[in-house]
Amino acid sequence: MTEDTRATSLWSTYESVAMVLGLGTFALACLIWLPLAMVADRLLPHRAGRWLGRTVVRVAFRGYLGFLGVFCACRFDLRELDRLHDDGPLILVANHPSLLDAVLILSRVPNTVCVMKTALMDNPLLGAAARLARFIRNDPPLAMFLDAGEELAAGARLLIFPEGTRTRDFPLQACQQSTALLARRSKAAVQTLLIEYSTPYLGKHWPLFRRPALPLICRVRLGRRFNPPQNVSAFTAELETYLRSELASATADDPSGPRRYDSGHTR
Repeated sequence: MTEDTRATSLWSTYESVAMVLGLGTFALACLIWLPLAMVADRLLPHRAGRWLGRTVVRVAFRGYLGFLGVFCACRFDLRELDRLHDDGPLILVANHPSLLDAVLILSRVPNTVCVMKTALMDNPLLGAAARLARFIRNDPPLAMFLDAGEELAAGARLLIFPEGTRTRDFPLQACQQSTALLARRSKAAVQTLLIEYSTPYLGKHWPLFRRPALPLICRVRLGRRFNPPQNVSAFTAELETYLRSELASATADDPSGPRRYDSGHTR
């Protein structure tokens, strides 16, 4: 075995170990918080439970990303998100290339409520924490709009992925009209976030137990802030065009940083 082959084999082993460490740590943290979140949800008043749930999510996710940085060769550049700390209620809109996306944003932007799939809200591992933090189910739609409007009126930031699911065809899938409808109804501004990874790890085409290609480099940029729309269809088209253009141009602007990828099967 040559030196290069041995080094490649060792690095592949490390990538597998890092995957187990990363996923295992996340699952363990959820298991530890699960019974506590269930008790808190039953005993605490609505406002206190909401504050506790969102604070624990933010602190835990920030610690988790720090763990991935130290032990799993992950590099996260989330500094631009700190500029949102003192802003008022906003609808945060981001592309959705990976399962890590919500973790990145929730770890840095306080008082953020996430619109989640009903299946995740009912997930045995994630559901209790999400319910305590008063995250919002995406179904039924009417309840989602009402709950989202209440959160924005109370000063929260609302995180939504307008593609509706993780990206299948990069750089972006068609955007749904829910963002425009929420913004028009709540009169809240829409702040775009641009998420870029070095590889599509934990994307739609990346199985959960497929080892990552390390180092994993990720950056979240602040994009354009849109005023609340009047025309839902026109706004949705403008938002999609803007996101697609920004994501497609990222590689040309900074070839040394996280890049756009065209295939979920890239290694």
